Amino acid sequence: MVNAAERKLALSHLWVAFIAFILACFMGEYQVLERSGFIPALESPTVYFASVSTHGVLMGFVLTTFFIMGFGYYIATSSLKVPVWNIKLAWCGFWISFAGTAMAAIPLLTGKASVLYTFYLPLQAHVAFYIGATLLVVGSWLWCLIMLVMFSQWKKANPKQPVPLAMFATTANALLWLWTSAGVALEVLFQAIPLALGWIDTVDPGLARTLFAWTLHPIVYFWLIPAYTAFYVFVPKQAGSYLFSDEVARVAFILLVVFGLPIGFHHLYMDPQQASGWKLLHGIGTFIVSLPTLITGFTVIASLEIAGKLRGGKGLFGWIGSLPWSNSMVLAVILALLMLILGGFGGIVNASYAMNAMIHNTAWVPGHFHLIFAGTTVIMYFAIAYYIWPLLVRKPLFSNSMALIQLWTWFIGMTILSTPWHVLGLLGQPRRISTVVYNTLLTLAWKPYELAMIFGGLVMLGSACLFIYNIAKTQFSPVSATDFNQEIEYAEPYHPVQDVPDYLNDFKLWNRVIAVLMAIGFGVPILQFFFMDTFGSPAWGL
Repeated sequence: MVNAAERKLALSHLWVAFIAFILACFMGEYQVLERSGFIPALESPTVYFASVSTHGVLMGFVLTTFFIMGFGYYIATSSLKVPVWNIKLAWCGFWISFAGTAMAAIPLLTGKASVLYTFYLPLQAHVAFYIGATLLVVGSWLWCLIMLVMFSQWKKANPKQPVPLAMFATTANALLWLWTSAGVALEVLFQAIPLALGWIDTVDPGLARTLFAWTLHPIVYFWLIPAYTAFYVFVPKQAGSYLFSDEVARVAFILLVVFGLPIGFHHLYMDPQQASGWKLLHGIGTFIVSLPTLITGFTVIASLEIAGKLRGGKGLFGWIGSLPWSNSMVLAVILALLMLILGGFGGIVNASYAMNAMIHNTAWVPGHFHLIFAGTTVIMYFAIAYYIWPLLVRKPLFSNSMALIQLWTWFIGMTILSTPWHVLGLLGQPRRISTVVYNTLLTLAWKPYELAMIFGGLVMLGSACLFIYNIAKTQFSPVSATDFNQEIEYAEPYHPVQDVPDYLNDFKLWNRVIAVLMAIGFGVPILQFFFMDTFGSPAWGL
């Protein structure tokens, strides 16, 4: 059983994550209202870009980082059955990240960091934003250290034993985050902060964008791995089944980390600083990284099929109706996979050079991004919370019916919101603009889709409020915690794992492979900036 101190540690991280989430949801609805132009009184580029920047940072950095850390601590202690290594250091990481979040929030909310969550240079924010973002990342590095130490200590204490799959996945994510966050850290420490402090007069935007590309796409897998972890270790058990294959799951996580890191130049296809050969290399890598997602889809669906047939499902598809749709984890994974399929299709378009040229910098891109992040990723964060929140507070979930309604409404709202985005992208609507100040037949054709997006956003906002209400009522329920005896349950593989080879039970080999691939994929493209004539750009913004 996870002790009270460790449950408090996890809960503190999760509350910060979900408070950031609900604030960002209100901002998101304001943005679709303002951008539509239906309410002229709301139109303010200053407020809009401050809101978009804050929304992106809260969702992309604060929600995810705090959720992953809190979830990781709970996974580590419950799967390994050992206490958190150095809980004081864990709290130190929490407070460093929290202080960084608070510091970055001030310039964001006051319009002094309206540089979007990508903060591409030479757009300049207040230095407090960059320092705050750095502290958030530094705090998360302490979490990574703790996960790696716990992984290593358990292996030493249990030689030749398979590391529990949940901890294997969590450690893979910690390793991925250490590698991928280095890119943005270098950009901030050596370019953004010196520029904001006036220590340098110009920056090289090409180098800045290349460093951020180091982080920009792999961070998606940092967000996704907790969802994939739940796919493998929670979903089969909640469906009343077995995990189809433990070994295949390990392969999927290794592939996700190894091939998910040395890619990112599909975000730079239109940039002149990198040669087409490097873009081709990264494009091929982007297609390769779809492989672990296909493996995951197959394994999870196979696990669900076993569950459906164990419950009496007949025929080729009869097992689907036999699944326990009233279980929030099962419902969430079905909805998540549907959005992952659609979002993954958009990702293939983005990774294809010719098609990327057509939709680059249009509304298609946020449509794809929201399907993967706010769709697949966040809906699984909800499901994980519904499952572990009662375990953390030692009280039953306030309302399972409300949880099911919330998941359905989030899925429906996301469908209504993201579909028009894709259509608008094909109709040429640009992204990163606050309003459309010109009227043509084309822009008039955008209006019905903007109206649909407002409705979809309202549905999602209502769903988000239901989620917060449900977990808050669960935690602050007058029910006595002593009456709750439920413990976490991890899925068992269909074929019990007695032994696994070292390359599926450790990351030493894969860390070396990653180092080589990163040196190839990013080393030379970054070093070239120091051996050729480039042109610096002065800061623009504040």
